[in-house]
Amino acid sequence: MTSGFGKFVATVGMLSAIVGTTLPAAAQSGAASWYGSGHRTANGERFNPNGLTAAHRSLPFGTRVRVENRRTGRSVVVRINDRGPFVRGRIIDLSRGSARALGMGGTSYVSLQVLN
Repeated sequence: MTSGFGKFVATVGMLSAIVGTTLPAAAQSGAASWYGSGHRTANGERFNPNGLTAAHRSLPFGTRVRVENRRTGRSVVVRINDRGPFVRGRIIDLSRGSARALGMGGTSYVSLQVLN
C-alpha cells in the first residue's frame, strides 16, 4: 500500500516525465569556476562580465541562486542566464563579478540554494 506522500512523489515524477523537465534540486554543492569573456549568453542577452550572473546546466533561465563560497563563507545571489559549465565535476560557472563578490581566485567549492 502506498502512502499519500508516496503517491505525491510518484505523481510529480510522472508529471515531470510528461512535461520533459526535471525539478531543480533545492541545494547542490561542488566545484565552481568563473569566466570573464563572451559576447552573448545562451538566453540571448549580452554577456556582462561584471554582472551577478551564472551558467548552470539545467536550471531555468532567470532562476535566482544563492551561491556560498564554502572556504570564505561569503555568499552572493546570482541569476542564471547561460549554460555550462562544460568541465566535468563543476556545478556552476560564475561571471567574473559574481566570483569577485565571493572572493574566488580560481576554482572554489561552493554550495547552491535555489531561491525561486
